[in-house]
Amino acid sequence: MAVPILSGFEHKVVVGIADFAVSNNPSVILTTYSLGSCLGISIYDPVVKVAGLLHIMLPDSSIDTAKAARSPAMFLDTGFPMLLKAAAELRAESSRLQICVAGGAQIMDSVGFFNIGKRNHVMMMDLLSRNALRLKAEEVGGMVNRTMHVHISSGDVVLKVSGNPKESYLCKNSTTI
Repeated sequence: MAVPILSGFEHKVVVGIADFAVSNNPSVILTTYSLGSCLGISIYDPVVKVAGLLHIMLPDSSIDTAKAARSPAMFLDTGFPMLLKAAAELRAESSRLQICVAGGAQIMDSVGFFNIGKRNHVMMMDLLSRNALRLKAEEVGGMVNRTMHVHISSGDVVLKVSGNPKESYLCKNSTTI
């Protein structure tokens, strides 16, 4: 299945490491790069067409509460609630959210000593369960970096995996090919 070709009217918003963005502008594509052990978490409400993207580094803010206060999107336990709150301010409802996750790889830790990617993923799944939220799709683990694009107009989530020349869908909502 072919990924969407940009028409030139789209506006790419880059979400950096330890950052997030939320929008209801259909011409915006949210993009984050370098998802190694980090997680890229996309949310999409198809009714109000609100999407968000969060790029977290670590699972638990208790390791550095001062840093979490300055940069809550760095940590899953502080960044994810912030993402949900920002989406709710644009009328997104958690019961309708389509959540997709990518990353959680084992980069620069080939023996799995730290397992940051795995710890991020485990905590993400626990957080979803505790909040009665469902995961629509995920591509996590391995030893590759990923780039994630969220198309607000459709809710489609497209991934570019290092070493693979083609992009592929993680979540496909639109009917166009």
